[in-house]
Amino acid sequence: MDMYPLFIIAIALSLDAFGVALCIGLNDKTTFANKVSFTISFGLFQFLLSYIGAYAGFLFNTYVASMPTIIGGMIISAVGVIMIKEGIENQGSCPLLKPKMYIILGVSVSIDAMVVGFTVLNNITKVMLFKDTLFIGGITLVMVTIAFLISKYLKKIEVVGKYADYIGGIILIIFGLKMMFS
Repeated sequence: MDMYPLFIIAIALSLDAFGVALCIGLNDKTTFANKVSFTISFGLFQFLLSYIGAYAGFLFNTYVASMPTIIGGMIISAVGVIMIKEGIENQGSCPLLKPKMYIILGVSVSIDAMVVGFTVLNNITKVMLFKDTLFIGGITLVMVTIAFLISKYLKKIEVVGKYADYIGGIILIIFGLKMMFS
């Protein structure tokens, strides 16, 4: 996949992790160890689930049927709508800091990466697949680190965390529409 669309996808997918990281970072009880653990968890699960989704899509296209671009665009747009819906339901509340939350939140902010991997990243070789999904995980690591840095210095930026789901959802909807109509 070309670098620009991959970068846009990686940014859009990492915005939910960014929003959750901002929320966690704004909590006064969050320690440095919590921040490092969440950063690794978010990046790892973003990479892992996008890889699993892309490989499953590759197998589906190879052995079952080729998935048309229109269906892929519809799925990505639906994920964007789901992200916006979750943003409305969440209403800026911050998750609790418990050890099991590293896995739960890591997986929950990466489910959309698996769907996008299934629909977008499945027409590439295995080496490119690994490289592209690793890039998505790396962008998530960077975005989560930025979120924690911002939250450390600017405690009043909570409104950004509140709207990160909306921004990510809108980007995915636009990308899905572009796939369907281009």
